[in-house]
Amino acid sequence: MKSTRRHFLKSSAAIAMTTALSNSRVFGANERVNLGIIGFGLIGRIHSRNFKEQPDVQIAALAETYQPRLAAGAELIDNPSLQKSSDFRRLLDNKSIDAILVATPDHWHCLMTMMACAAGKDVYCEKPLTLFVKEGRWMIDCAKKHKRVVQVGTQQRSGPHFQKAKELIQSGRLGQLVSVQMHYFRNVMPGFGTPPDSSPPPELDYDMWLGPAPKRPYNPNRAIYHFRWFWDYSGGQMTNLGQHSLDIVHWFTGTSGPKSIYSTGGRFFLKDNCEVPDTQDVILDYGNYVVNVQWREAAAGGREGLGMGGLVFQGTKATMPISRLGYEIIPDQKINPVNTVANILGGHPVGGPQPMEEARDQLWTKGEVDKSGNVMEAYKLHARNFLDCVKSRATPNSDLESGHQIAAACHLANISLRTGKKILWNAARDEIVGDSEASQMLSRPYRGPWDMELRALIG
Repeated sequence: MKSTRRHFLKSSAAIAMTTALSNSRVFGANERVNLGIIGFGLIGRIHSRNFKEQPDVQIAALAETYQPRLAAGAELIDNPSLQKSSDFRRLLDNKSIDAILVATPDHWHCLMTMMACAAGKDVYCEKPLTLFVKEGRWMIDCAKKHKRVVQVGTQQRSGPHFQKAKELIQSGRLGQLVSVQMHYFRNVMPGFGTPPDSSPPPELDYDMWLGPAPKRPYNPNRAIYHFRWFWDYSGGQMTNLGQHSLDIVHWFTGTSGPKSIYSTGGRFFLKDNCEVPDTQDVILDYGNYVVNVQWREAAAGGREGLGMGGLVFQGTKATMPISRLGYEIIPDQKINPVNTVANILGGHPVGGPQPMEEARDQLWTKGEVDKSGNVMEAYKLHARNFLDCVKSRATPNSDLESGHQIAAACHLANISLRTGKKILWNAARDEIVGDSEASQMLSRPYRGPWDMELRALIG
């Protein structure tokens, strides 16, 4: 911890010095971007492969707190001059690095992104963007101050069939939007067990892994991958998959956030030492339409469904299920309203609604099927969009402002779950309306010395 505090003094001074230099690099169209990667987990490995394939990228540095993954990442990247470290700040100190990929657990996303921006680096930050709502506005202000490009890792926005579906919905192909449903069901019974607390493995820099999160005893379920099931580091499936699916809703409709959110559920069935719900239902009211969310960790539902990131848009003319593999427009039949009720249970007696003659097989719109989606290609296209924006200084497909608004909706669902209250939200002001208890959950303290890093960044 002493070395961490010494580095704070250096990095705070570096933040002040690099502010004036943060815009000095102008890229040529074919010039190589030097990229530093922080985190080599499940998604970090995907990104390492994809960026390595880009002709104008050199992966120049890798930071990872778990030494076996640091070695595995170096082997995949295969750059003899690769800078390797368990301390991500070494990458930020490296003046030759132009951009940073943040693929860490969620509780690190905000601070690493801000520190990278202050060090003059552009950033690709994985989703969910934040751990709590206030972080999003800090990130936006920091990126603006240092004029940095930041791409959020909601790669579906770079998928061609998602872009086409957006145009169809906005053109009115489904009619007026009525509701959106999203769910992800799986069965991981009986849970992840209750291993005892222990000393961290010597190959893991656990204190650095924790970073700004509260100091907790090491537990195998708290660290590598399973961090997602603890409130200290993440928000369960609501923030994990919810940011992907709600991102499509916000992007397709141009909304900035829901008017109100209510969620219920809990960790009812999985028997382990994890915390986030295994069963969660959420209703988000966007004014003109409603979004229904369901997450299940102890019931697979008997069918695969649309998978991760899938959702269903329902309009007054048609329904559109959409997933990472494609979409379908399923038209509603155009039926005389009287006939929809006249034939119920064999028809009504005298005086009730009676069938009327009408043309058969009339549809409100035409159907359409698109199966062009490619899960891994979307990652590559999103990486390409980021690199193009690093060079052009254009706004990337998944910008910080929208990423913050979507993450906020996910966090608000969890605040509702944990307080048992319906949350009223003012998206324009980033404020919970009329609930001081819930409002306190919009922010959390950082553990020292990382709280000093935060103060140096937000003033």
